[in-house]
Amino acid sequence: MKQIVRVFLKVLLVLIGSALVFFFWASSPTMDEKEYSKLITHNYETQVDNDSVYSIVTYNIGYLSGMTNNRAIAKPKELFDDNLKKVVAEIKKENPDIIAFQEIDYNAARSYEVDQEEEIAKLGYNYVARGVNWDEHYVPFPYWPPSMHFGKMVSGQSIVSKYELKDYERIVLERVPDNPFYRDALYLERLVQVVKVMLEGQEVVVINIHLEAFDKPTRARQFEYVVNLFNKYKNQYATILLGDFNSKARDSEAVVQKLIKMNGVGNAAFEVSNPANTFDTKDLYERIDYIFYTENSIEYVDGKVLNDFGQASDHLPVQMNFRLK
Repeated sequence: MKQIVRVFLKVLLVLIGSALVFFFWASSPTMDEKEYSKLITHNYETQVDNDSVYSIVTYNIGYLSGMTNNRAIAKPKELFDDNLKKVVAEIKKENPDIIAFQEIDYNAARSYEVDQEEEIAKLGYNYVARGVNWDEHYVPFPYWPPSMHFGKMVSGQSIVSKYELKDYERIVLERVPDNPFYRDALYLERLVQVVKVMLEGQEVVVINIHLEAFDKPTRARQFEYVVNLFNKYKNQYATILLGDFNSKARDSEAVVQKLIKMNGVGNAAFEVSNPANTFDTKDLYERIDYIFYTENSIEYVDGKVLNDFGQASDHLPVQMNFRLK
């Protein structure tokens, strides 16, 4: 009997040790942290229309997984290839000057290690601000079955532009404080990207965000930080705050209401009485993606939700056309 107990304990210790080794390996980064924040310059062929009207888009691209995002559903490479072709075609059609992405993959097993940012930059976006917010050797999600795990993950947020970008800053927002340690170690960082875009010799501040999706108190504190940051810039610069707020336009208690009601702040492609929905693309039922701008320095020309992007992501992009005052 004692021998059986000893064998059992040895097996148990091996299993625990193996689990610990796997955990520390899985949650370890694949790259140097200095690479998480980069200004990149390309030399692709590009065309810029100098008609004083500029176009900016926010798009949670959902790593081109469509409505399979975060679901334990098989995701063949053809799905990503087709969605990339769709997105590239629509971007060519709309031809925005600046695009702010959330949930874009750079080198992730879940999207077959395609650098989605670079594939889109080839359309003529020679200035790129990259912010990595998820760098793990192995992400075991969705939890079951293991064949659906994300695996290696290098993902984040990107701002791509046809105009020069400068003074880029990647800011990590507060984490969910009561996440279990094992979840927190493998959870993405929520980011704010701040960069200046040179338009007509002016520095225009663009702030790209992706707020916490699941924990409301954390999202509220992140939002307050972002609003304070926006207020810091908006009186000195033409400023655009955009991204995935994970905050519902129709919820009177949602944190985004503070910006919707703020004097001197415009809201592109938005009507309070009937907000154009951006989520989810299978059954559009809510608005959680926004473009806010400073009305004293930016003239709103028009804007729209880009419905023709379809189900390339579980979000739809929002576009704004504008002039500088």
